[in-house]
Amino acid sequence: MSSDFAYGVHSIDGGAPSSHVSHEIHRILSRATEVDGTAPLSEQAVKAVDDGDEVVRLVATEGDRVVGYVGIADGMAEAVVDPPSRGRGVGSELVSRALDVASGTRVWAHGNLPAAQSVAARLGLTVVRELLQMRRAAAHPDLPDVVVPDGITLRTYRGHQDDAELLRVNNAAFSWHPEQGGWTDRDIASRRDESWFDPAGLFLAFEEGSDRLLGFHWTKVHSAQDRVVPQAPLLPAEGVEPAIGEVYVVGIDPQSQGRGLGRVLTLAGLHYLRNRELGQIMLYVEADNTAAVHTYTKLGFEKYHVDAAYARNV
Repeated sequence: MSSDFAYGVHSIDGGAPSSHVSHEIHRILSRATEVDGTAPLSEQAVKAVDDGDEVVRLVATEGDRVVGYVGIADGMAEAVVDPPSRGRGVGSELVSRALDVASGTRVWAHGNLPAAQSVAARLGLTVVRELLQMRRAAAHPDLPDVVVPDGITLRTYRGHQDDAELLRVNNAAFSWHPEQGGWTDRDIASRRDESWFDPAGLFLAFEEGSDRLLGFHWTKVHSAQDRVVPQAPLLPAEGVEPAIGEVYVVGIDPQSQGRGLGRVLTLAGLHYLRNRELGQIMLYVEADNTAAVHTYTKLGFEKYHVDAAYARNV
């Protein structure tokens, strides 16, 4: 660290940051996204900058200027350092402090960029989880037709009356997932209130003649502006680029597995996104979910980049 650069790391007291600190953090997020070509924080972590009672927030400051931030929630940490202040130990200090917050904390490196790998090597961290972002052109290759199996009704979201079943299936399908599992009514409501939400892009598969939900596919369209400033994108946005569609969440009730619902729901959403005349469609999938990766590859998706979660050696 150069002698003319002195910073301090401290926690944000009283819950959410002040309007000044919040503004500084979001400006850093915007600059980092532009420089790196990938957003440094996930959708949930961006929301948690200003909202969330159980989030530990640390900032690195040089005088009155914020030069770095890390948020820790549910055993996961996500950090960002202002590009002009990198290479001076800020990232290593923030990550080290975050790992000390709770035993077993993991740190996400979106895009697993060289700077993140350098910090991990300096702190002796290893990759414990990888999340692939995959992409395909919306128009090509051609998509198979949507063929709904007998005994199943496929329709789109009709409003609050669908929320209870949507929540039940989501939490059953993702009971193992550290971010997607354990949703509450508030999680659905907050996404329904986002500017990107379109009920015509949320597909629901029901047992024919009943209100029992079997699975769903929630699509998302990131506008060009969303891609520039990651104020409200589940997942990281990739720098400055045109609007892009996303296979946001595909969830199948575990009791309804084996009926081909995943493919049907995925195709329904892909057709919807293609008809929105978008250039690209993206999705995220666990790197070790070989069956899902194989399925998406057959549908024309290719690996675009990798997010990695780092942890201390046990």
